Amino acid sequence: MYIPKHFDEPRIEVMQALIRDYPLATLVTLSADGLNANHIPLHWLEEGDTAYGCLRGHIARSNPLWTDFDQQTEVLAVFQSENAYILPSWYASKPETGKVVPTWNYTAVHAYGKLRIIDDPAWIRRQLQAMTDEFEAGFPEPWSVADAPADFTERLLTQIVGIEISVTRLQGKWKVSQNQPPENRNSVIEALRESGQAGMANMVADAAKL
Repeated sequence: MYIPKHFDEPRIEVMQALIRDYPLATLVTLSADGLNANHIPLHWLEEGDTAYGCLRGHIARSNPLWTDFDQQTEVLAVFQSENAYILPSWYASKPETGKVVPTWNYTAVHAYGKLRIIDDPAWIRRQLQAMTDEFEAGFPEPWSVADAPADFTERLLTQIVGIEISVTRLQGKWKVSQNQPPENRNSVIEALRESGQAGMANMVADAAKL
């Protein structure tokens, strides 16, 4: 991923926070037919044999991913949070110089590592429960795997396969108007909030504090 210096986000805890908050990943693997991409929610944990932790999830047994990937090649999981189109008219400097162009603000994390397939019903059950507990936390009536009929759950467990990625490196890119002067950042924050994009406005504001 191309990352200009002012858009680089090297802090591991910040990248891991994005993964936790936006867990739906685009998982890119190398198959016999070339690059393959699957969209899979992945659960990040502070486990494994690297400083970056691991990602766990599951896929349908009918998905060829689990039998058709190059075991010698790293896989790439791409996570993205909110994004926003930035209008030239939002920049405070536009009336003064006119030297502005549209752009797109976004944040993204790339997680690299080796993919491991786990075809073990007990492991998959634990993974399902752990992921569900995290994703359901905060809801007034959180659902649990145990809430479903046992025979129904047992049948489903035979239809999925577990996956785990031991993360070996992370790349973070926060493109949130850091290359703009303060007056333009402030006007972008105001415009984003007025257009109902408070999440991106907060990202621009947080980056401006660094």
